[in-house]
Amino acid sequence: MLADTTKDAIRAAYTRLKDGLPGFRPRASQGKMIAEVAKALASDGGVAAIEAPTGTGKSMAYLIAGHEVARAQKKKLLIATATVALQEQLVERDIPLYLQLSGHAAKVALAKGRGRYLCPRNLAMARNSLAGSAQSSFGFDADLALWSKPPAERDKQALAKLAQAFDANQWNGDMDSAPEPVSDLLRPMLTTSAGGCTNRKCGQFMICPFYAARRAVDDAEIIVANQDLVLADLTMPGEGDGGPDPAWGGVILPRPDETLYIFDEAHHIPGKAIDRGAADVHLAATVRQLSRLGRQVHAAYSLTDKENLGKLSLDAGDAKLQELGDALEALEKEIRLGWLPDPAEAEPMYRGSLGCLPEAWVEHARLLSLQAGEVQRWLAAVRRAVVEMTDGGPTQEALSRELGIALERIGKQAACWQAWSTEDPAQAPPLARWVTLGSDQQLVCHASAVSASGLLRNVLWGNASGVVLTSATLSAGGNFRGYADAVGLPDDAATLSLPSPFDLAAQAQLEVPAMAALPDAREEHAQAISDWLAGYLDWNAGNLVLFTSRAKLDRVLQKLPIDKVRKVRAQGSLGKTQLIAEHVADVEAGKGSTLFGLASFGEGLDLPGKLCETVVITQLPFAVPTDPVGATYAEWLESRGRNPFIEVSIPEATRLLTQYCGRLIRNESDSGRIVLLDRRVVTKRYGAGMLRALPPFRRVIER
Repeated sequence: MLADTTKDAIRAAYTRLKDGLPGFRPRASQGKMIAEVAKALASDGGVAAIEAPTGTGKSMAYLIAGHEVARAQKKKLLIATATVALQEQLVERDIPLYLQLSGHAAKVALAKGRGRYLCPRNLAMARNSLAGSAQSSFGFDADLALWSKPPAERDKQALAKLAQAFDANQWNGDMDSAPEPVSDLLRPMLTTSAGGCTNRKCGQFMICPFYAARRAVDDAEIIVANQDLVLADLTMPGEGDGGPDPAWGGVILPRPDETLYIFDEAHHIPGKAIDRGAADVHLAATVRQLSRLGRQVHAAYSLTDKENLGKLSLDAGDAKLQELGDALEALEKEIRLGWLPDPAEAEPMYRGSLGCLPEAWVEHARLLSLQAGEVQRWLAAVRRAVVEMTDGGPTQEALSRELGIALERIGKQAACWQAWSTEDPAQAPPLARWVTLGSDQQLVCHASAVSASGLLRNVLWGNASGVVLTSATLSAGGNFRGYADAVGLPDDAATLSLPSPFDLAAQAQLEVPAMAALPDAREEHAQAISDWLAGYLDWNAGNLVLFTSRAKLDRVLQKLPIDKVRKVRAQGSLGKTQLIAEHVADVEAGKGSTLFGLASFGEGLDLPGKLCETVVITQLPFAVPTDPVGATYAEWLESRGRNPFIEVSIPEATRLLTQYCGRLIRNESDSGRIVLLDRRVVTKRYGAGMLRALPPFRRVIER
C-alpha cells in the first residue's frame, strides 16, 4: 500500500522535475505511468507490465516513482536494460538529472558481468608469457598456454598500454572503456569467467576491477545492470533459510526480497530467460577438450603432490575421463547411425517432435549425465586443491584458471545430458531437444526451454519485492495475452498500454502500395521491392529500409539500379556506429542516404527529423518456422488443441511491426511515412487485426 508520505514525496519530485526542466511539457501518459509504477512497487510482490511509447518520458517516470518507493521501504532500486546504450544513458544522463532535480543524494552503480572487467591475474600472466622463451607456450606447459597462436605486434602493444594505464590508476579495468582497442584474440585472455576466477584466494583480489564494482553495487541505492546479469543472478541458488524451496538470487546482486526491479526494454525478457536455460555440446570438440583436461589433471596431481584428490587416485580419475570420452563417442556413433542428414539442407537439423528423441539416444544421455556429474564433482575437488596451495607460482595460477574453465564446460555438458534424459512434466511445455550438423560435419547436441514462464515463476514472481516491466512494445494493440503467456505473468499483475504523446495521425502516414507479388514468391517479391524503391523512394532524403532476412536484403540490392545502390548503406558492410555516422553526415550535407537493415535496425535506432523521413518495412516480421525452440512450442500448443499461429506468431509479429514503425516519429516535430511492402495485411484474414493494432497513423491502402 502506498503511504501518504510516499505519495507526497512523489508529487514533490514530479513538481521539481516540471519546474527544473527547460521546456517541460506535462504528459498525461507520464503521470499515469508514475502512479502505476509506484502502486506496483509499493505492494509486496507487486507486478506491472507497462507499455510506454516513445516520448512518454518513461525513464524519468520510473525513476521518480521507483526511487521514492525504494527510499520509503529502505530497499534497492535495480534497473535492468537489454542494451549497453540505455545503461550508459541512464548512468551518465538520466539518473544524474533526476537526482539533481529531485534534490536527492544517492549512490549509483553500474553492474556488469565478470567478463566485462579486466582480470589483473590474467593480465600479469599475459605479460609474463611474452617474456617466456618458448614461442608456443611462453614458459608453461603447452596445455596451460594463454596464447592459442603467436601474438601479433598490435596485441603486444595493446597489452603494454592496458597494463601501463591500469598500473598508473588511469583506467579502472572496465573493458568497455579500455584506453586501447582489444582484439578478439586478446579479450578472453584478459578477462575471466566465474569458473576461471579464484576469488579471495587470488593474489590480485584487492585490486580486482570486478570486485571493486561489486563493492560499489553493495553500497549503491540505485543499480543499473544488463538483463543477462540480472537473470544470471536470479537463477543462482541463494543462501535461503534451509526450507524445502530453494531461495534464488542475491549472489552477485542484492537479494530479490530487498530489491525493487525495473526491467526496461522488457520485450527482450522472454528470449533472454529462455537463453539462460539453453545448453549445447559440440561432441568432437568436447572429446578433444577431455584429452587436454587429462593432461592438466596430471599437472595438478604432480603440483599438489597428493596421491588422492576428491577421493580418487590419478589412475581412477583418468579412467573416469576415459569413460566419459568413450560415452561421448558412443553417442556420436548412435546419432550418425540413426540420422541421415539431407545433403540439400544448408544447416541440417534433427529435432525431436514434442522434444522426444530416439530412446537409444536418451539412454546414452542418461549414462552421460551420471558420468559428467561424477567428473564434475571430482574435478571441483582437484581444482580446490590447486587453488588452496600456499605457493605454486605461475603454474598454480595457470592451472587454477584452466581447471576452472574446464569445470564450467563439464557443468554445461552435464546440463545438456540432464535435459536430454529427464522426462518433461505432464502439464508444462516440453524442452526442445535437437541435433545440428555444422559446416565442419561435426555434430552438436542442443536442449532449451521453449517458454520463459516456468523459469520466471520460479525465480522472479513472488521472489522479488516488486517488479515493473516496461517497453514501447509489449502488447499487440493493447492486448497483453501473448506477453503474459511468454513471461508467466501472475494473474494479479497490472497491465497498462499508454497512448502515444504525439499526434501520430497528423505526423505520419502508413502506406500499403498495390504490389503484385507476396513474400512467398521470393524472386518476384524481391523484384517488386526493388522496383518500388527505385521508383517511389525519395533518394535525396534520409530513409530506413527493414528486411527480415539477409538473403532478401542481398537480392534486392542486386536488383536495384546502380545509381541507387551507391546511396545505400547496408547493415554488415561497416560497424553499426560507423554506418549510422556516415548516414547522418550525408543526410545533413543534403546528399540523401538510405539504410538497409535487419531486425536489430528495427529497434533502438534513434534517427529523428530529416535523418529518417521514410521507413520501409519490406515484409511482416513473422518468426522463422525452422527455429527449433519455436517449432517445439508450436507443436505443444497444437497437441492441446490450440493455434500457435494465432496465439504466438501473429501477436509477436504485430509487436515487432509496431517496434519497426516506432523508428519514424521520435519527437513532436517529426513527420514522415511508413511504407509496408507486404500485401498480406490486406489479403489475409489476420491482416486487418494487425493493421488495427498499429498506432493511429493516417492510412493510405491502395486497392
